[in-house]
This record gives sequence, structure tokens and C-alpha cells, in this order.
Amino acid sequence: MIDSHCHLNFNKFDGRRDELVAAASEAGVHTIVNIGIDLVTSRESIDLAERFDNVYATVGIHPHDSETFSDEALRQIREWTEHSRVRAVGEIGLDYYRDYAPRPTQQRAFQAQLELAGELRMPIVIHTRAAFRETVDMVRQHGSGIPGGIFHCFPGDERDAAEVVDMGFVIGVGGSITYKKSKMARTAAAMPLDKIVLETDAPFITPEPHRGKPNQPAYIAIIARKLAELQGVPIEEVEKLTDRTCQKIFGLVDVFG
Repeated sequence: MIDSHCHLNFNKFDGRRDELVAAASEAGVHTIVNIGIDLVTSRESIDLAERFDNVYATVGIHPHDSETFSDEALRQIREWTEHSRVRAVGEIGLDYYRDYAPRPTQQRAFQAQLELAGELRMPIVIHTRAAFRETVDMVRQHGSGIPGGIFHCFPGDERDAAEVVDMGFVIGVGGSITYKKSKMARTAAAMPLDKIVLETDAPFITPEPHRGKPNQPAYIAIIARKLAELQGVPIEEVEKLTDRTCQKIFGLVDVFG
């Protein structure tokens, strides 16, 4: 299994990273993608990927942090994309729910990073909250050349999911599918299994029965079991298809088999 989205570099995990990577391996999670949300965490993600053979990195500036975006930041992100362990630009997008940064500022940072990913023909990891239509419109307008990617923590319904799939993207499904009355669970149950990737977003969105505690990559196994239940298929089928999709997106050819 693959955890396509986590944040092991966050200080909540200080002193525990070796333990958590080992626990993930014991739970059957053979690959972890650590996600950058600003320049500091992007660099930290690369450091983790250099330290652990089964960890890869993404680099980018999250909408919450888009006031830190600049031409110099974009140059640094471009430079980091040349690193062999960096597999996508992200986490980028729009968040109109929190509005931690002014919306025009979010849009400028998102547009510039979309254009960079298109120029480099790299996949992207998208964060969108209370801004789905605007996010899709910007990807359509500024994402020429992008070879797909992931709509992380997918916020929409089945119709929204079908739209992003038609654009060449897949949806990220996480711990919230284990919650009662979960919208993501309804969407995940209806989607083709090969258009889904699994993610923890650790330390956030912890699945049941561990809700209220920090999430971790090992809990991908819980998410996979729930997705198998929702889809009515063996867990081996979930593992095979979601792994294959994630490997294709991130170019993880070294773990095909």
C-alpha cells in the first residue's frame, strides 16, 4: 500500500519518524509521499526522502501559505523539482473556507505553480476547500501540459469526481471515509477503484477507531479496508489498483511489480 499524502516532517512527529516509518512498513505500507506546503516543509520533505528509501517528496506552496509566495520562491521550487526524489508540485490550490491568505494572493500563487508544473510536465497535488469550481477553472485555464495529479482530500460528490477524472486527475481518499455520514465515503463507494489513491494526511484526519489521536502512515491499512468494504471488493484489489494508480501518477517505476 502507498500513503500518497502525509506530513511526517511536522513537529508533532519529532523523535518518532523512524518508529512511524517502521510501523508503516509493518502494516504493509511500502511507499510514503511526504508533501511540502511551503519552502521550509518542501526542503524538509526532500530531507526525509533522502533519509528513508521508501519516502518520496513533493514541493510547493499551500494556499494557506501563499503570502510567502514570490518569484524567488518559484525559482527555488523549480530547482527542487530537479531532485530525483521529488515527484510532484504540491500541495497547491485554493482554500476559501479558512481564507488564511487573501483570495487574489492564493490565485496568483496557484496560477504560477500550475504554469510551472505544466512547463515541467510534472503532476500536481491539489488542495481545494470551499473553492472547487474556481480550482477546476484555474486548472483548465492554466494547467496546460500537466500530466494529471491528485485532488487531495476530495471535497466533492460523484459528479464532481467524474469531472476531475475527465480532466486526467484522480481523487485522494482518506480517514474521513471511516466517519459516520461521510460525504467522501459516498463518493469513494461510487468511483471506479482505479481513479482513487489512498492518503492519510497525517497527522490530520485520523480514521476510526483512532480518531482524536495523531494520524500516521500505518493507518492506510484501515482506510484500505474501509474502501474495500464500501466497494464490495477484496482488500487485495484495493491495494493493487490504488497502488498502481499512485505509482503511475508519481512515476514510481522502481516499485512496480
